[in-house]
Amino acid sequence: MDIDAIFLSIKLAFWTVALILPFGIWVAHRLLSLDRARPWVEASLALPLVLPPTVLGYYFLVGFGGKSFFGIPLVFSFFGILIASLIVNLPFAIQPIQRAFEAINPEIREAAQVSGLSNWQIFRLIELPLAWRGIISAGVLTFAHTLGEFGVVLMVGGAIPGETKTVSISIYDKVQSFDTAGAGSLSLLLLGISLVAIAISYGLFGRNVPISQRDRS
Repeated sequence: MDIDAIFLSIKLAFWTVALILPFGIWVAHRLLSLDRARPWVEASLALPLVLPPTVLGYYFLVGFGGKSFFGIPLVFSFFGILIASLIVNLPFAIQPIQRAFEAINPEIREAAQVSGLSNWQIFRLIELPLAWRGIISAGVLTFAHTLGEFGVVLMVGGAIPGETKTVSISIYDKVQSFDTAGAGSLSLLLLGISLVAIAISYGLFGRNVPISQRDRS
């Protein structure tokens, strides 16, 4: 089993979740206040779900080119695949949190406003605690999806051992070299992680219903 690839994938998934969750919370909350522009913003954020990874990888390569950020090269580097991972995982980080915010009964916000709470206090003291299921689900899905991402990571980062060679790329290399046992063990690992992630997400959202409905049940 390729231990280096596993640790690199975990490192990539950890930083992706750590960086994208705060942004996902902010965007999901802002979407609640949008009106006419909301469908277009949501469609733009959901593009990574429908675009082929090769298309995204191509635009990343064109956009990054030979550029660097603070002296760090973007192509064929961990920093480059991290940026690509953040963009690819936008829908996985935003949509569960958005659904959690939408499930909050509007009467709760109205009562908080009448009580004199500011918008920041409502967000911090009421909305965030009520949306915790969506936030956890977003983190779990983003982590699992990052572990299994292949196309974009391969095009942006290549397959540099210890730098950009993740578990999914290691599986591809093992299949190419007819190492079916190694590819099978890594594939089984990703399968198990994905199953657990989806089960957690479904379990959380199975109970994430509006407050008014919970009170009647």
